[in-house]
Amino acid sequence: MSEERPTPDAAQEEAVDEVPHATDADAWATACAEDLAAERARRRAQHSPPPGSAAEELRRLVDTVADKLSSIQSPLLGAVAGPAAQQVVRQVVQQAKAAVEPVIERNPDVFDHLAAAGGELLAAYRSAVQAQERRWTARAKDLQDDLKNDLKDLHDRRDGGEGTGPGERIDLD
Repeated sequence: MSEERPTPDAAQEEAVDEVPHATDADAWATACAEDLAAERARRRAQHSPPPGSAAEELRRLVDTVADKLSSIQSPLLGAVAGPAAQQVVRQVVQQAKAAVEPVIERNPDVFDHLAAAGGELLAAYRSAVQAQERRWTARAKDLQDDLKNDLKDLHDRRDGGEGTGPGERIDLD
């Protein structure tokens, strides 16, 4: 039997093959994330209308809330007060829509700015919460370390077997 030793070129090819394996997990995760994002974008484009400006979204929200409030029939008011109460609700909804519409039409950019500011506030809040969580977990770890050190000190101070119990030696002098 003859054993063939790998040529230096073969050893270099194996070394080159080993390097991508270390980054394959990252490449796989990146590819999966890209595919998932593309699939979400495709489904969003197929099944939902594209998001409009903040002013348009507010207008749609007001319309939806108005429709829901107008269609609610309250069993608490009974049969007699039901139609009258429903008429009052419709009137209030119409007045609210009449007050909101001119504001939306005059200042559509304001709502875009408010939406952007809300996103930034949310990011700042999320950052603050994550920082506090890091402090809590660090504090808990420090407390655990302190407890371990205290137990170790207590164990080191114990009497080495002169007494009858596990008590601590007290020097009276």
